[in-house]
Amino acid sequence: MPYPPLVAPAEDLTPDQARRYVRQLTLPDVGPLGQRRLRAARILVVGAGGLGSPVLLYLAAAGVGTLGIVDDDAVDVTNLHRQVVHGDADLGRPKVDSARDRVLASNPEVEVRSHRVRLTAANALDVIAGYDLVVDGTDNFATRYLVGDACAILGTPVVWGSILRMDAQVSVFWAGQGPTYRDLFPVPPPPDAVPSCAEGGVLGAVCGVVGSVMATEAVKLVTGTGEPLVGRVLVLDAAEMTWRTVRVRRNPDLPPVTTLTELDQAYCSVASGPPAVTVTPAAGAGQRAGATEVTATEVTATELARMLAARERGEDDFVLVDVREPFERDIVAIPGSVALPLDRFRSGEALTDLPAERRVVLHCKSGRRSAEALSVLHAAGRSDAVHLAGGILAWVADVEPGKPVY
Repeated sequence: MPYPPLVAPAEDLTPDQARRYVRQLTLPDVGPLGQRRLRAARILVVGAGGLGSPVLLYLAAAGVGTLGIVDDDAVDVTNLHRQVVHGDADLGRPKVDSARDRVLASNPEVEVRSHRVRLTAANALDVIAGYDLVVDGTDNFATRYLVGDACAILGTPVVWGSILRMDAQVSVFWAGQGPTYRDLFPVPPPPDAVPSCAEGGVLGAVCGVVGSVMATEAVKLVTGTGEPLVGRVLVLDAAEMTWRTVRVRRNPDLPPVTTLTELDQAYCSVASGPPAVTVTPAAGAGQRAGATEVTATEVTATELARMLAARERGEDDFVLVDVREPFERDIVAIPGSVALPLDRFRSGEALTDLPAERRVVLHCKSGRRSAEALSVLHAAGRSDAVHLAGGILAWVADVEPGKPVY
């Protein structure tokens, strides 16, 4: 159903503004009055990444008067294939600064407010309260739930989008008018259930498609144009290039959100693995001869480098197992490692693949998947198995800095 415009209009357009936005002014559903509403609007974009980039550029070009940008990260070379608001010259800069400069280069009339912070339960309400609308382009569940809950408390509509590989979803959550984020996702998934975009991959052009849809929804809400995605989730399968719409209803049994709570950071995009614990070896097949009680569950990259050098000299004996997918090994690999993907640990097949008489050292990209594989080995009695803290990212940073990362 149609919704009223989100904001009151600003003052009349100047002749220069009328010329700039003439192609929007000729749209019957926007016109000069809708353009004045855009000029008065204050929109907060959470995340200046793959989705936030096209959202910021299109909202600035559309003439939104105030754009807020929330991001505590810096520009990395791995961002550039999809985060088009940043360029090669911005490497190492705070994303809020890079995005601000690009927005102002696109439209110097926009007021840009930079928030170089990570949203938390302590600051989210204060940050969001200054805006009429929020666009959530984040890539982790901790922030998504925090944004959704804060907007539900404030009654602020939020345009939400999510991408993994070639699949994407877009919706509008608005407490009091329709469903909220928790109506669609009442509780977070287990930390290891959904890979991050760093692990699962994402096609940069899909970010542009989805970000454009999110910017369109924001313009519709501000101007009262068309039917926004309140109560609907737009689902994209970019591989087949199909769109479909799924209806979402409010859950009457879901209690209203009244306070913010911090979601465990295990639900963010990466996790470093479990803390060191004492492991008592279990009796049974698969335990390496002579294994004793150990307290270490991980080794550092520099420790692993020394171990590999000692193995090369015949002074140590262990097998280094890479639990990543084959395409990841094609990008970068640790010399002397063997491939055994995580799925074989989950199925139990890896227990027969590994030599019983040799100690096992596991690694993945960041340490999260190797920690899961490690728990399988420990449960099977391989108590002297360890994994690489920080994964191959730590290896490249500390041992072979010339190698690529992803």
